[in-house]
Amino acid sequence: MGSSRILILIAQRIAMGVLLLFAVSALIFAGTQILPGDVAQSILGQAATPQALANLREELGLNDPAIVRYFRWLGGVLTGDLGTALSNGRDIASSLEDRLGNTLFLAAIAAIVSVPLAILLGLLAVRYRNGAIDKIISGLALASTSLPEFFIGYVLMLFFAVKLQWFPSVSTVYDTMSFVEKLRAVALPATALTFVVLAHMMRMTRAAILNVMQSAYIETAELKGLSPFQIIRRHAFPNAVAPIVNVVMLNLAYLVVGVVVIEVIFVYPGLGQYLVDHVTKRDVPVVQAVGLIFAAVYIGLNMIADIVAILANPRLRNPR
Repeated sequence: MGSSRILILIAQRIAMGVLLLFAVSALIFAGTQILPGDVAQSILGQAATPQALANLREELGLNDPAIVRYFRWLGGVLTGDLGTALSNGRDIASSLEDRLGNTLFLAAIAAIVSVPLAILLGLLAVRYRNGAIDKIISGLALASTSLPEFFIGYVLMLFFAVKLQWFPSVSTVYDTMSFVEKLRAVALPATALTFVVLAHMMRMTRAAILNVMQSAYIETAELKGLSPFQIIRRHAFPNAVAPIVNVVMLNLAYLVVGVVVIEVIFVYPGLGQYLVDHVTKRDVPVVQAVGLIFAAVYIGLNMIADIVAILANPRLRNPR
């Protein structure tokens, strides 16, 4: 009975994620359609004749009703066809393949550093609660949260790329580079992303563990004579895993979706840079495709966080 209840809840979360992704796809399509300007005009330029504009609109299907164009686009997406870029005529799916890999590589490096560090700092802050270490960690986290990511990126670039010349200011990666060369190339953007998400994960980890520390079984463990570190490791942290995992997944989603600014600053060949380049060209199919990928990653990671929370916390399986 218990396992069937878990499977039902997981199936519900997956169904909600799929429905939400369909809703987001409709919003993305509608948002790109109401943008000012004429796609055909932006492709052919101001010198285009009315007949040439009319022919291009007919060729692109812009004269069809919006609902027809949406389901045509959605049908292509479901079959793996993301369309063709208007600016260069290239297949969007093939163009996105390498860039998606670059973005995931950058996000993975930042996650490998930030997630363990955030949990460790959160545990240290709880262990030395209201002490000097807790205040220093919380103060640095608050300062990091207050700084916008573009500012962090430019400061890192100024000191480590321009003055010290330890790392390149332009984070160019390509297939023939070794893994170590790629690490050196993404060191600065990965550090900037780490600073962006580290503070939030650390503060939420600290809050989740402190919330558990107020429970009755923690007092029982204290009466048994366990040390503060043992109480945190054996009792508080395992019971705070669900909210911590939820926060980690949210920040992992941000690492993938929120890389746009960092990629533009360091001219990194990822999805964010690709999106900005084609927004300036008003390349609607590319904007739709990248927006849908970002939405799918964000919704997917949040769905995983919900499923992990259900598996880790029995109380979520029987809501009252």
